[in-house]
Amino acid sequence: MADLPDMTKHKGFPSGMPGTGVQFTIRRANPKGVTPLKALPRKARPGTKEHRIDAAFLHALWHHFGDEPFERGNLDAARLNLLFGREVIAADKDFDPLSYEAMLVINEKIARQNFPESFDDVFEV
Repeated sequence: MADLPDMTKHKGFPSGMPGTGVQFTIRRANPKGVTPLKALPRKARPGTKEHRIDAAFLHALWHHFGDEPFERGNLDAARLNLLFGREVIAADKDFDPLSYEAMLVINEKIARQNFPESFDDVFEV
């Protein structure tokens, strides 16, 4: 097995959204290379299952990291990419989209505007 890059595992972070099969974290680094972070178009509209999943992921990010910068680590790129460039942004100017050590931060103003339910104390799934 190839040497995999080091990857911070965020202890206590939910692994996914119950009952959906959607993952929020990955178990190990990708042996084919780090999946790049990039803003993907989001088709999810409020009230849809996809919007609820994005909101649940943002809820987990907010309640785990708050307004502090955080390392990408084992957070799932597919989930991050649906929020990236809007609700989640690069925390520093020398951001590397191909690094598990890349630092991110929640853009609280945009996140609260697009997903107000993510900031509630409890998120019903």
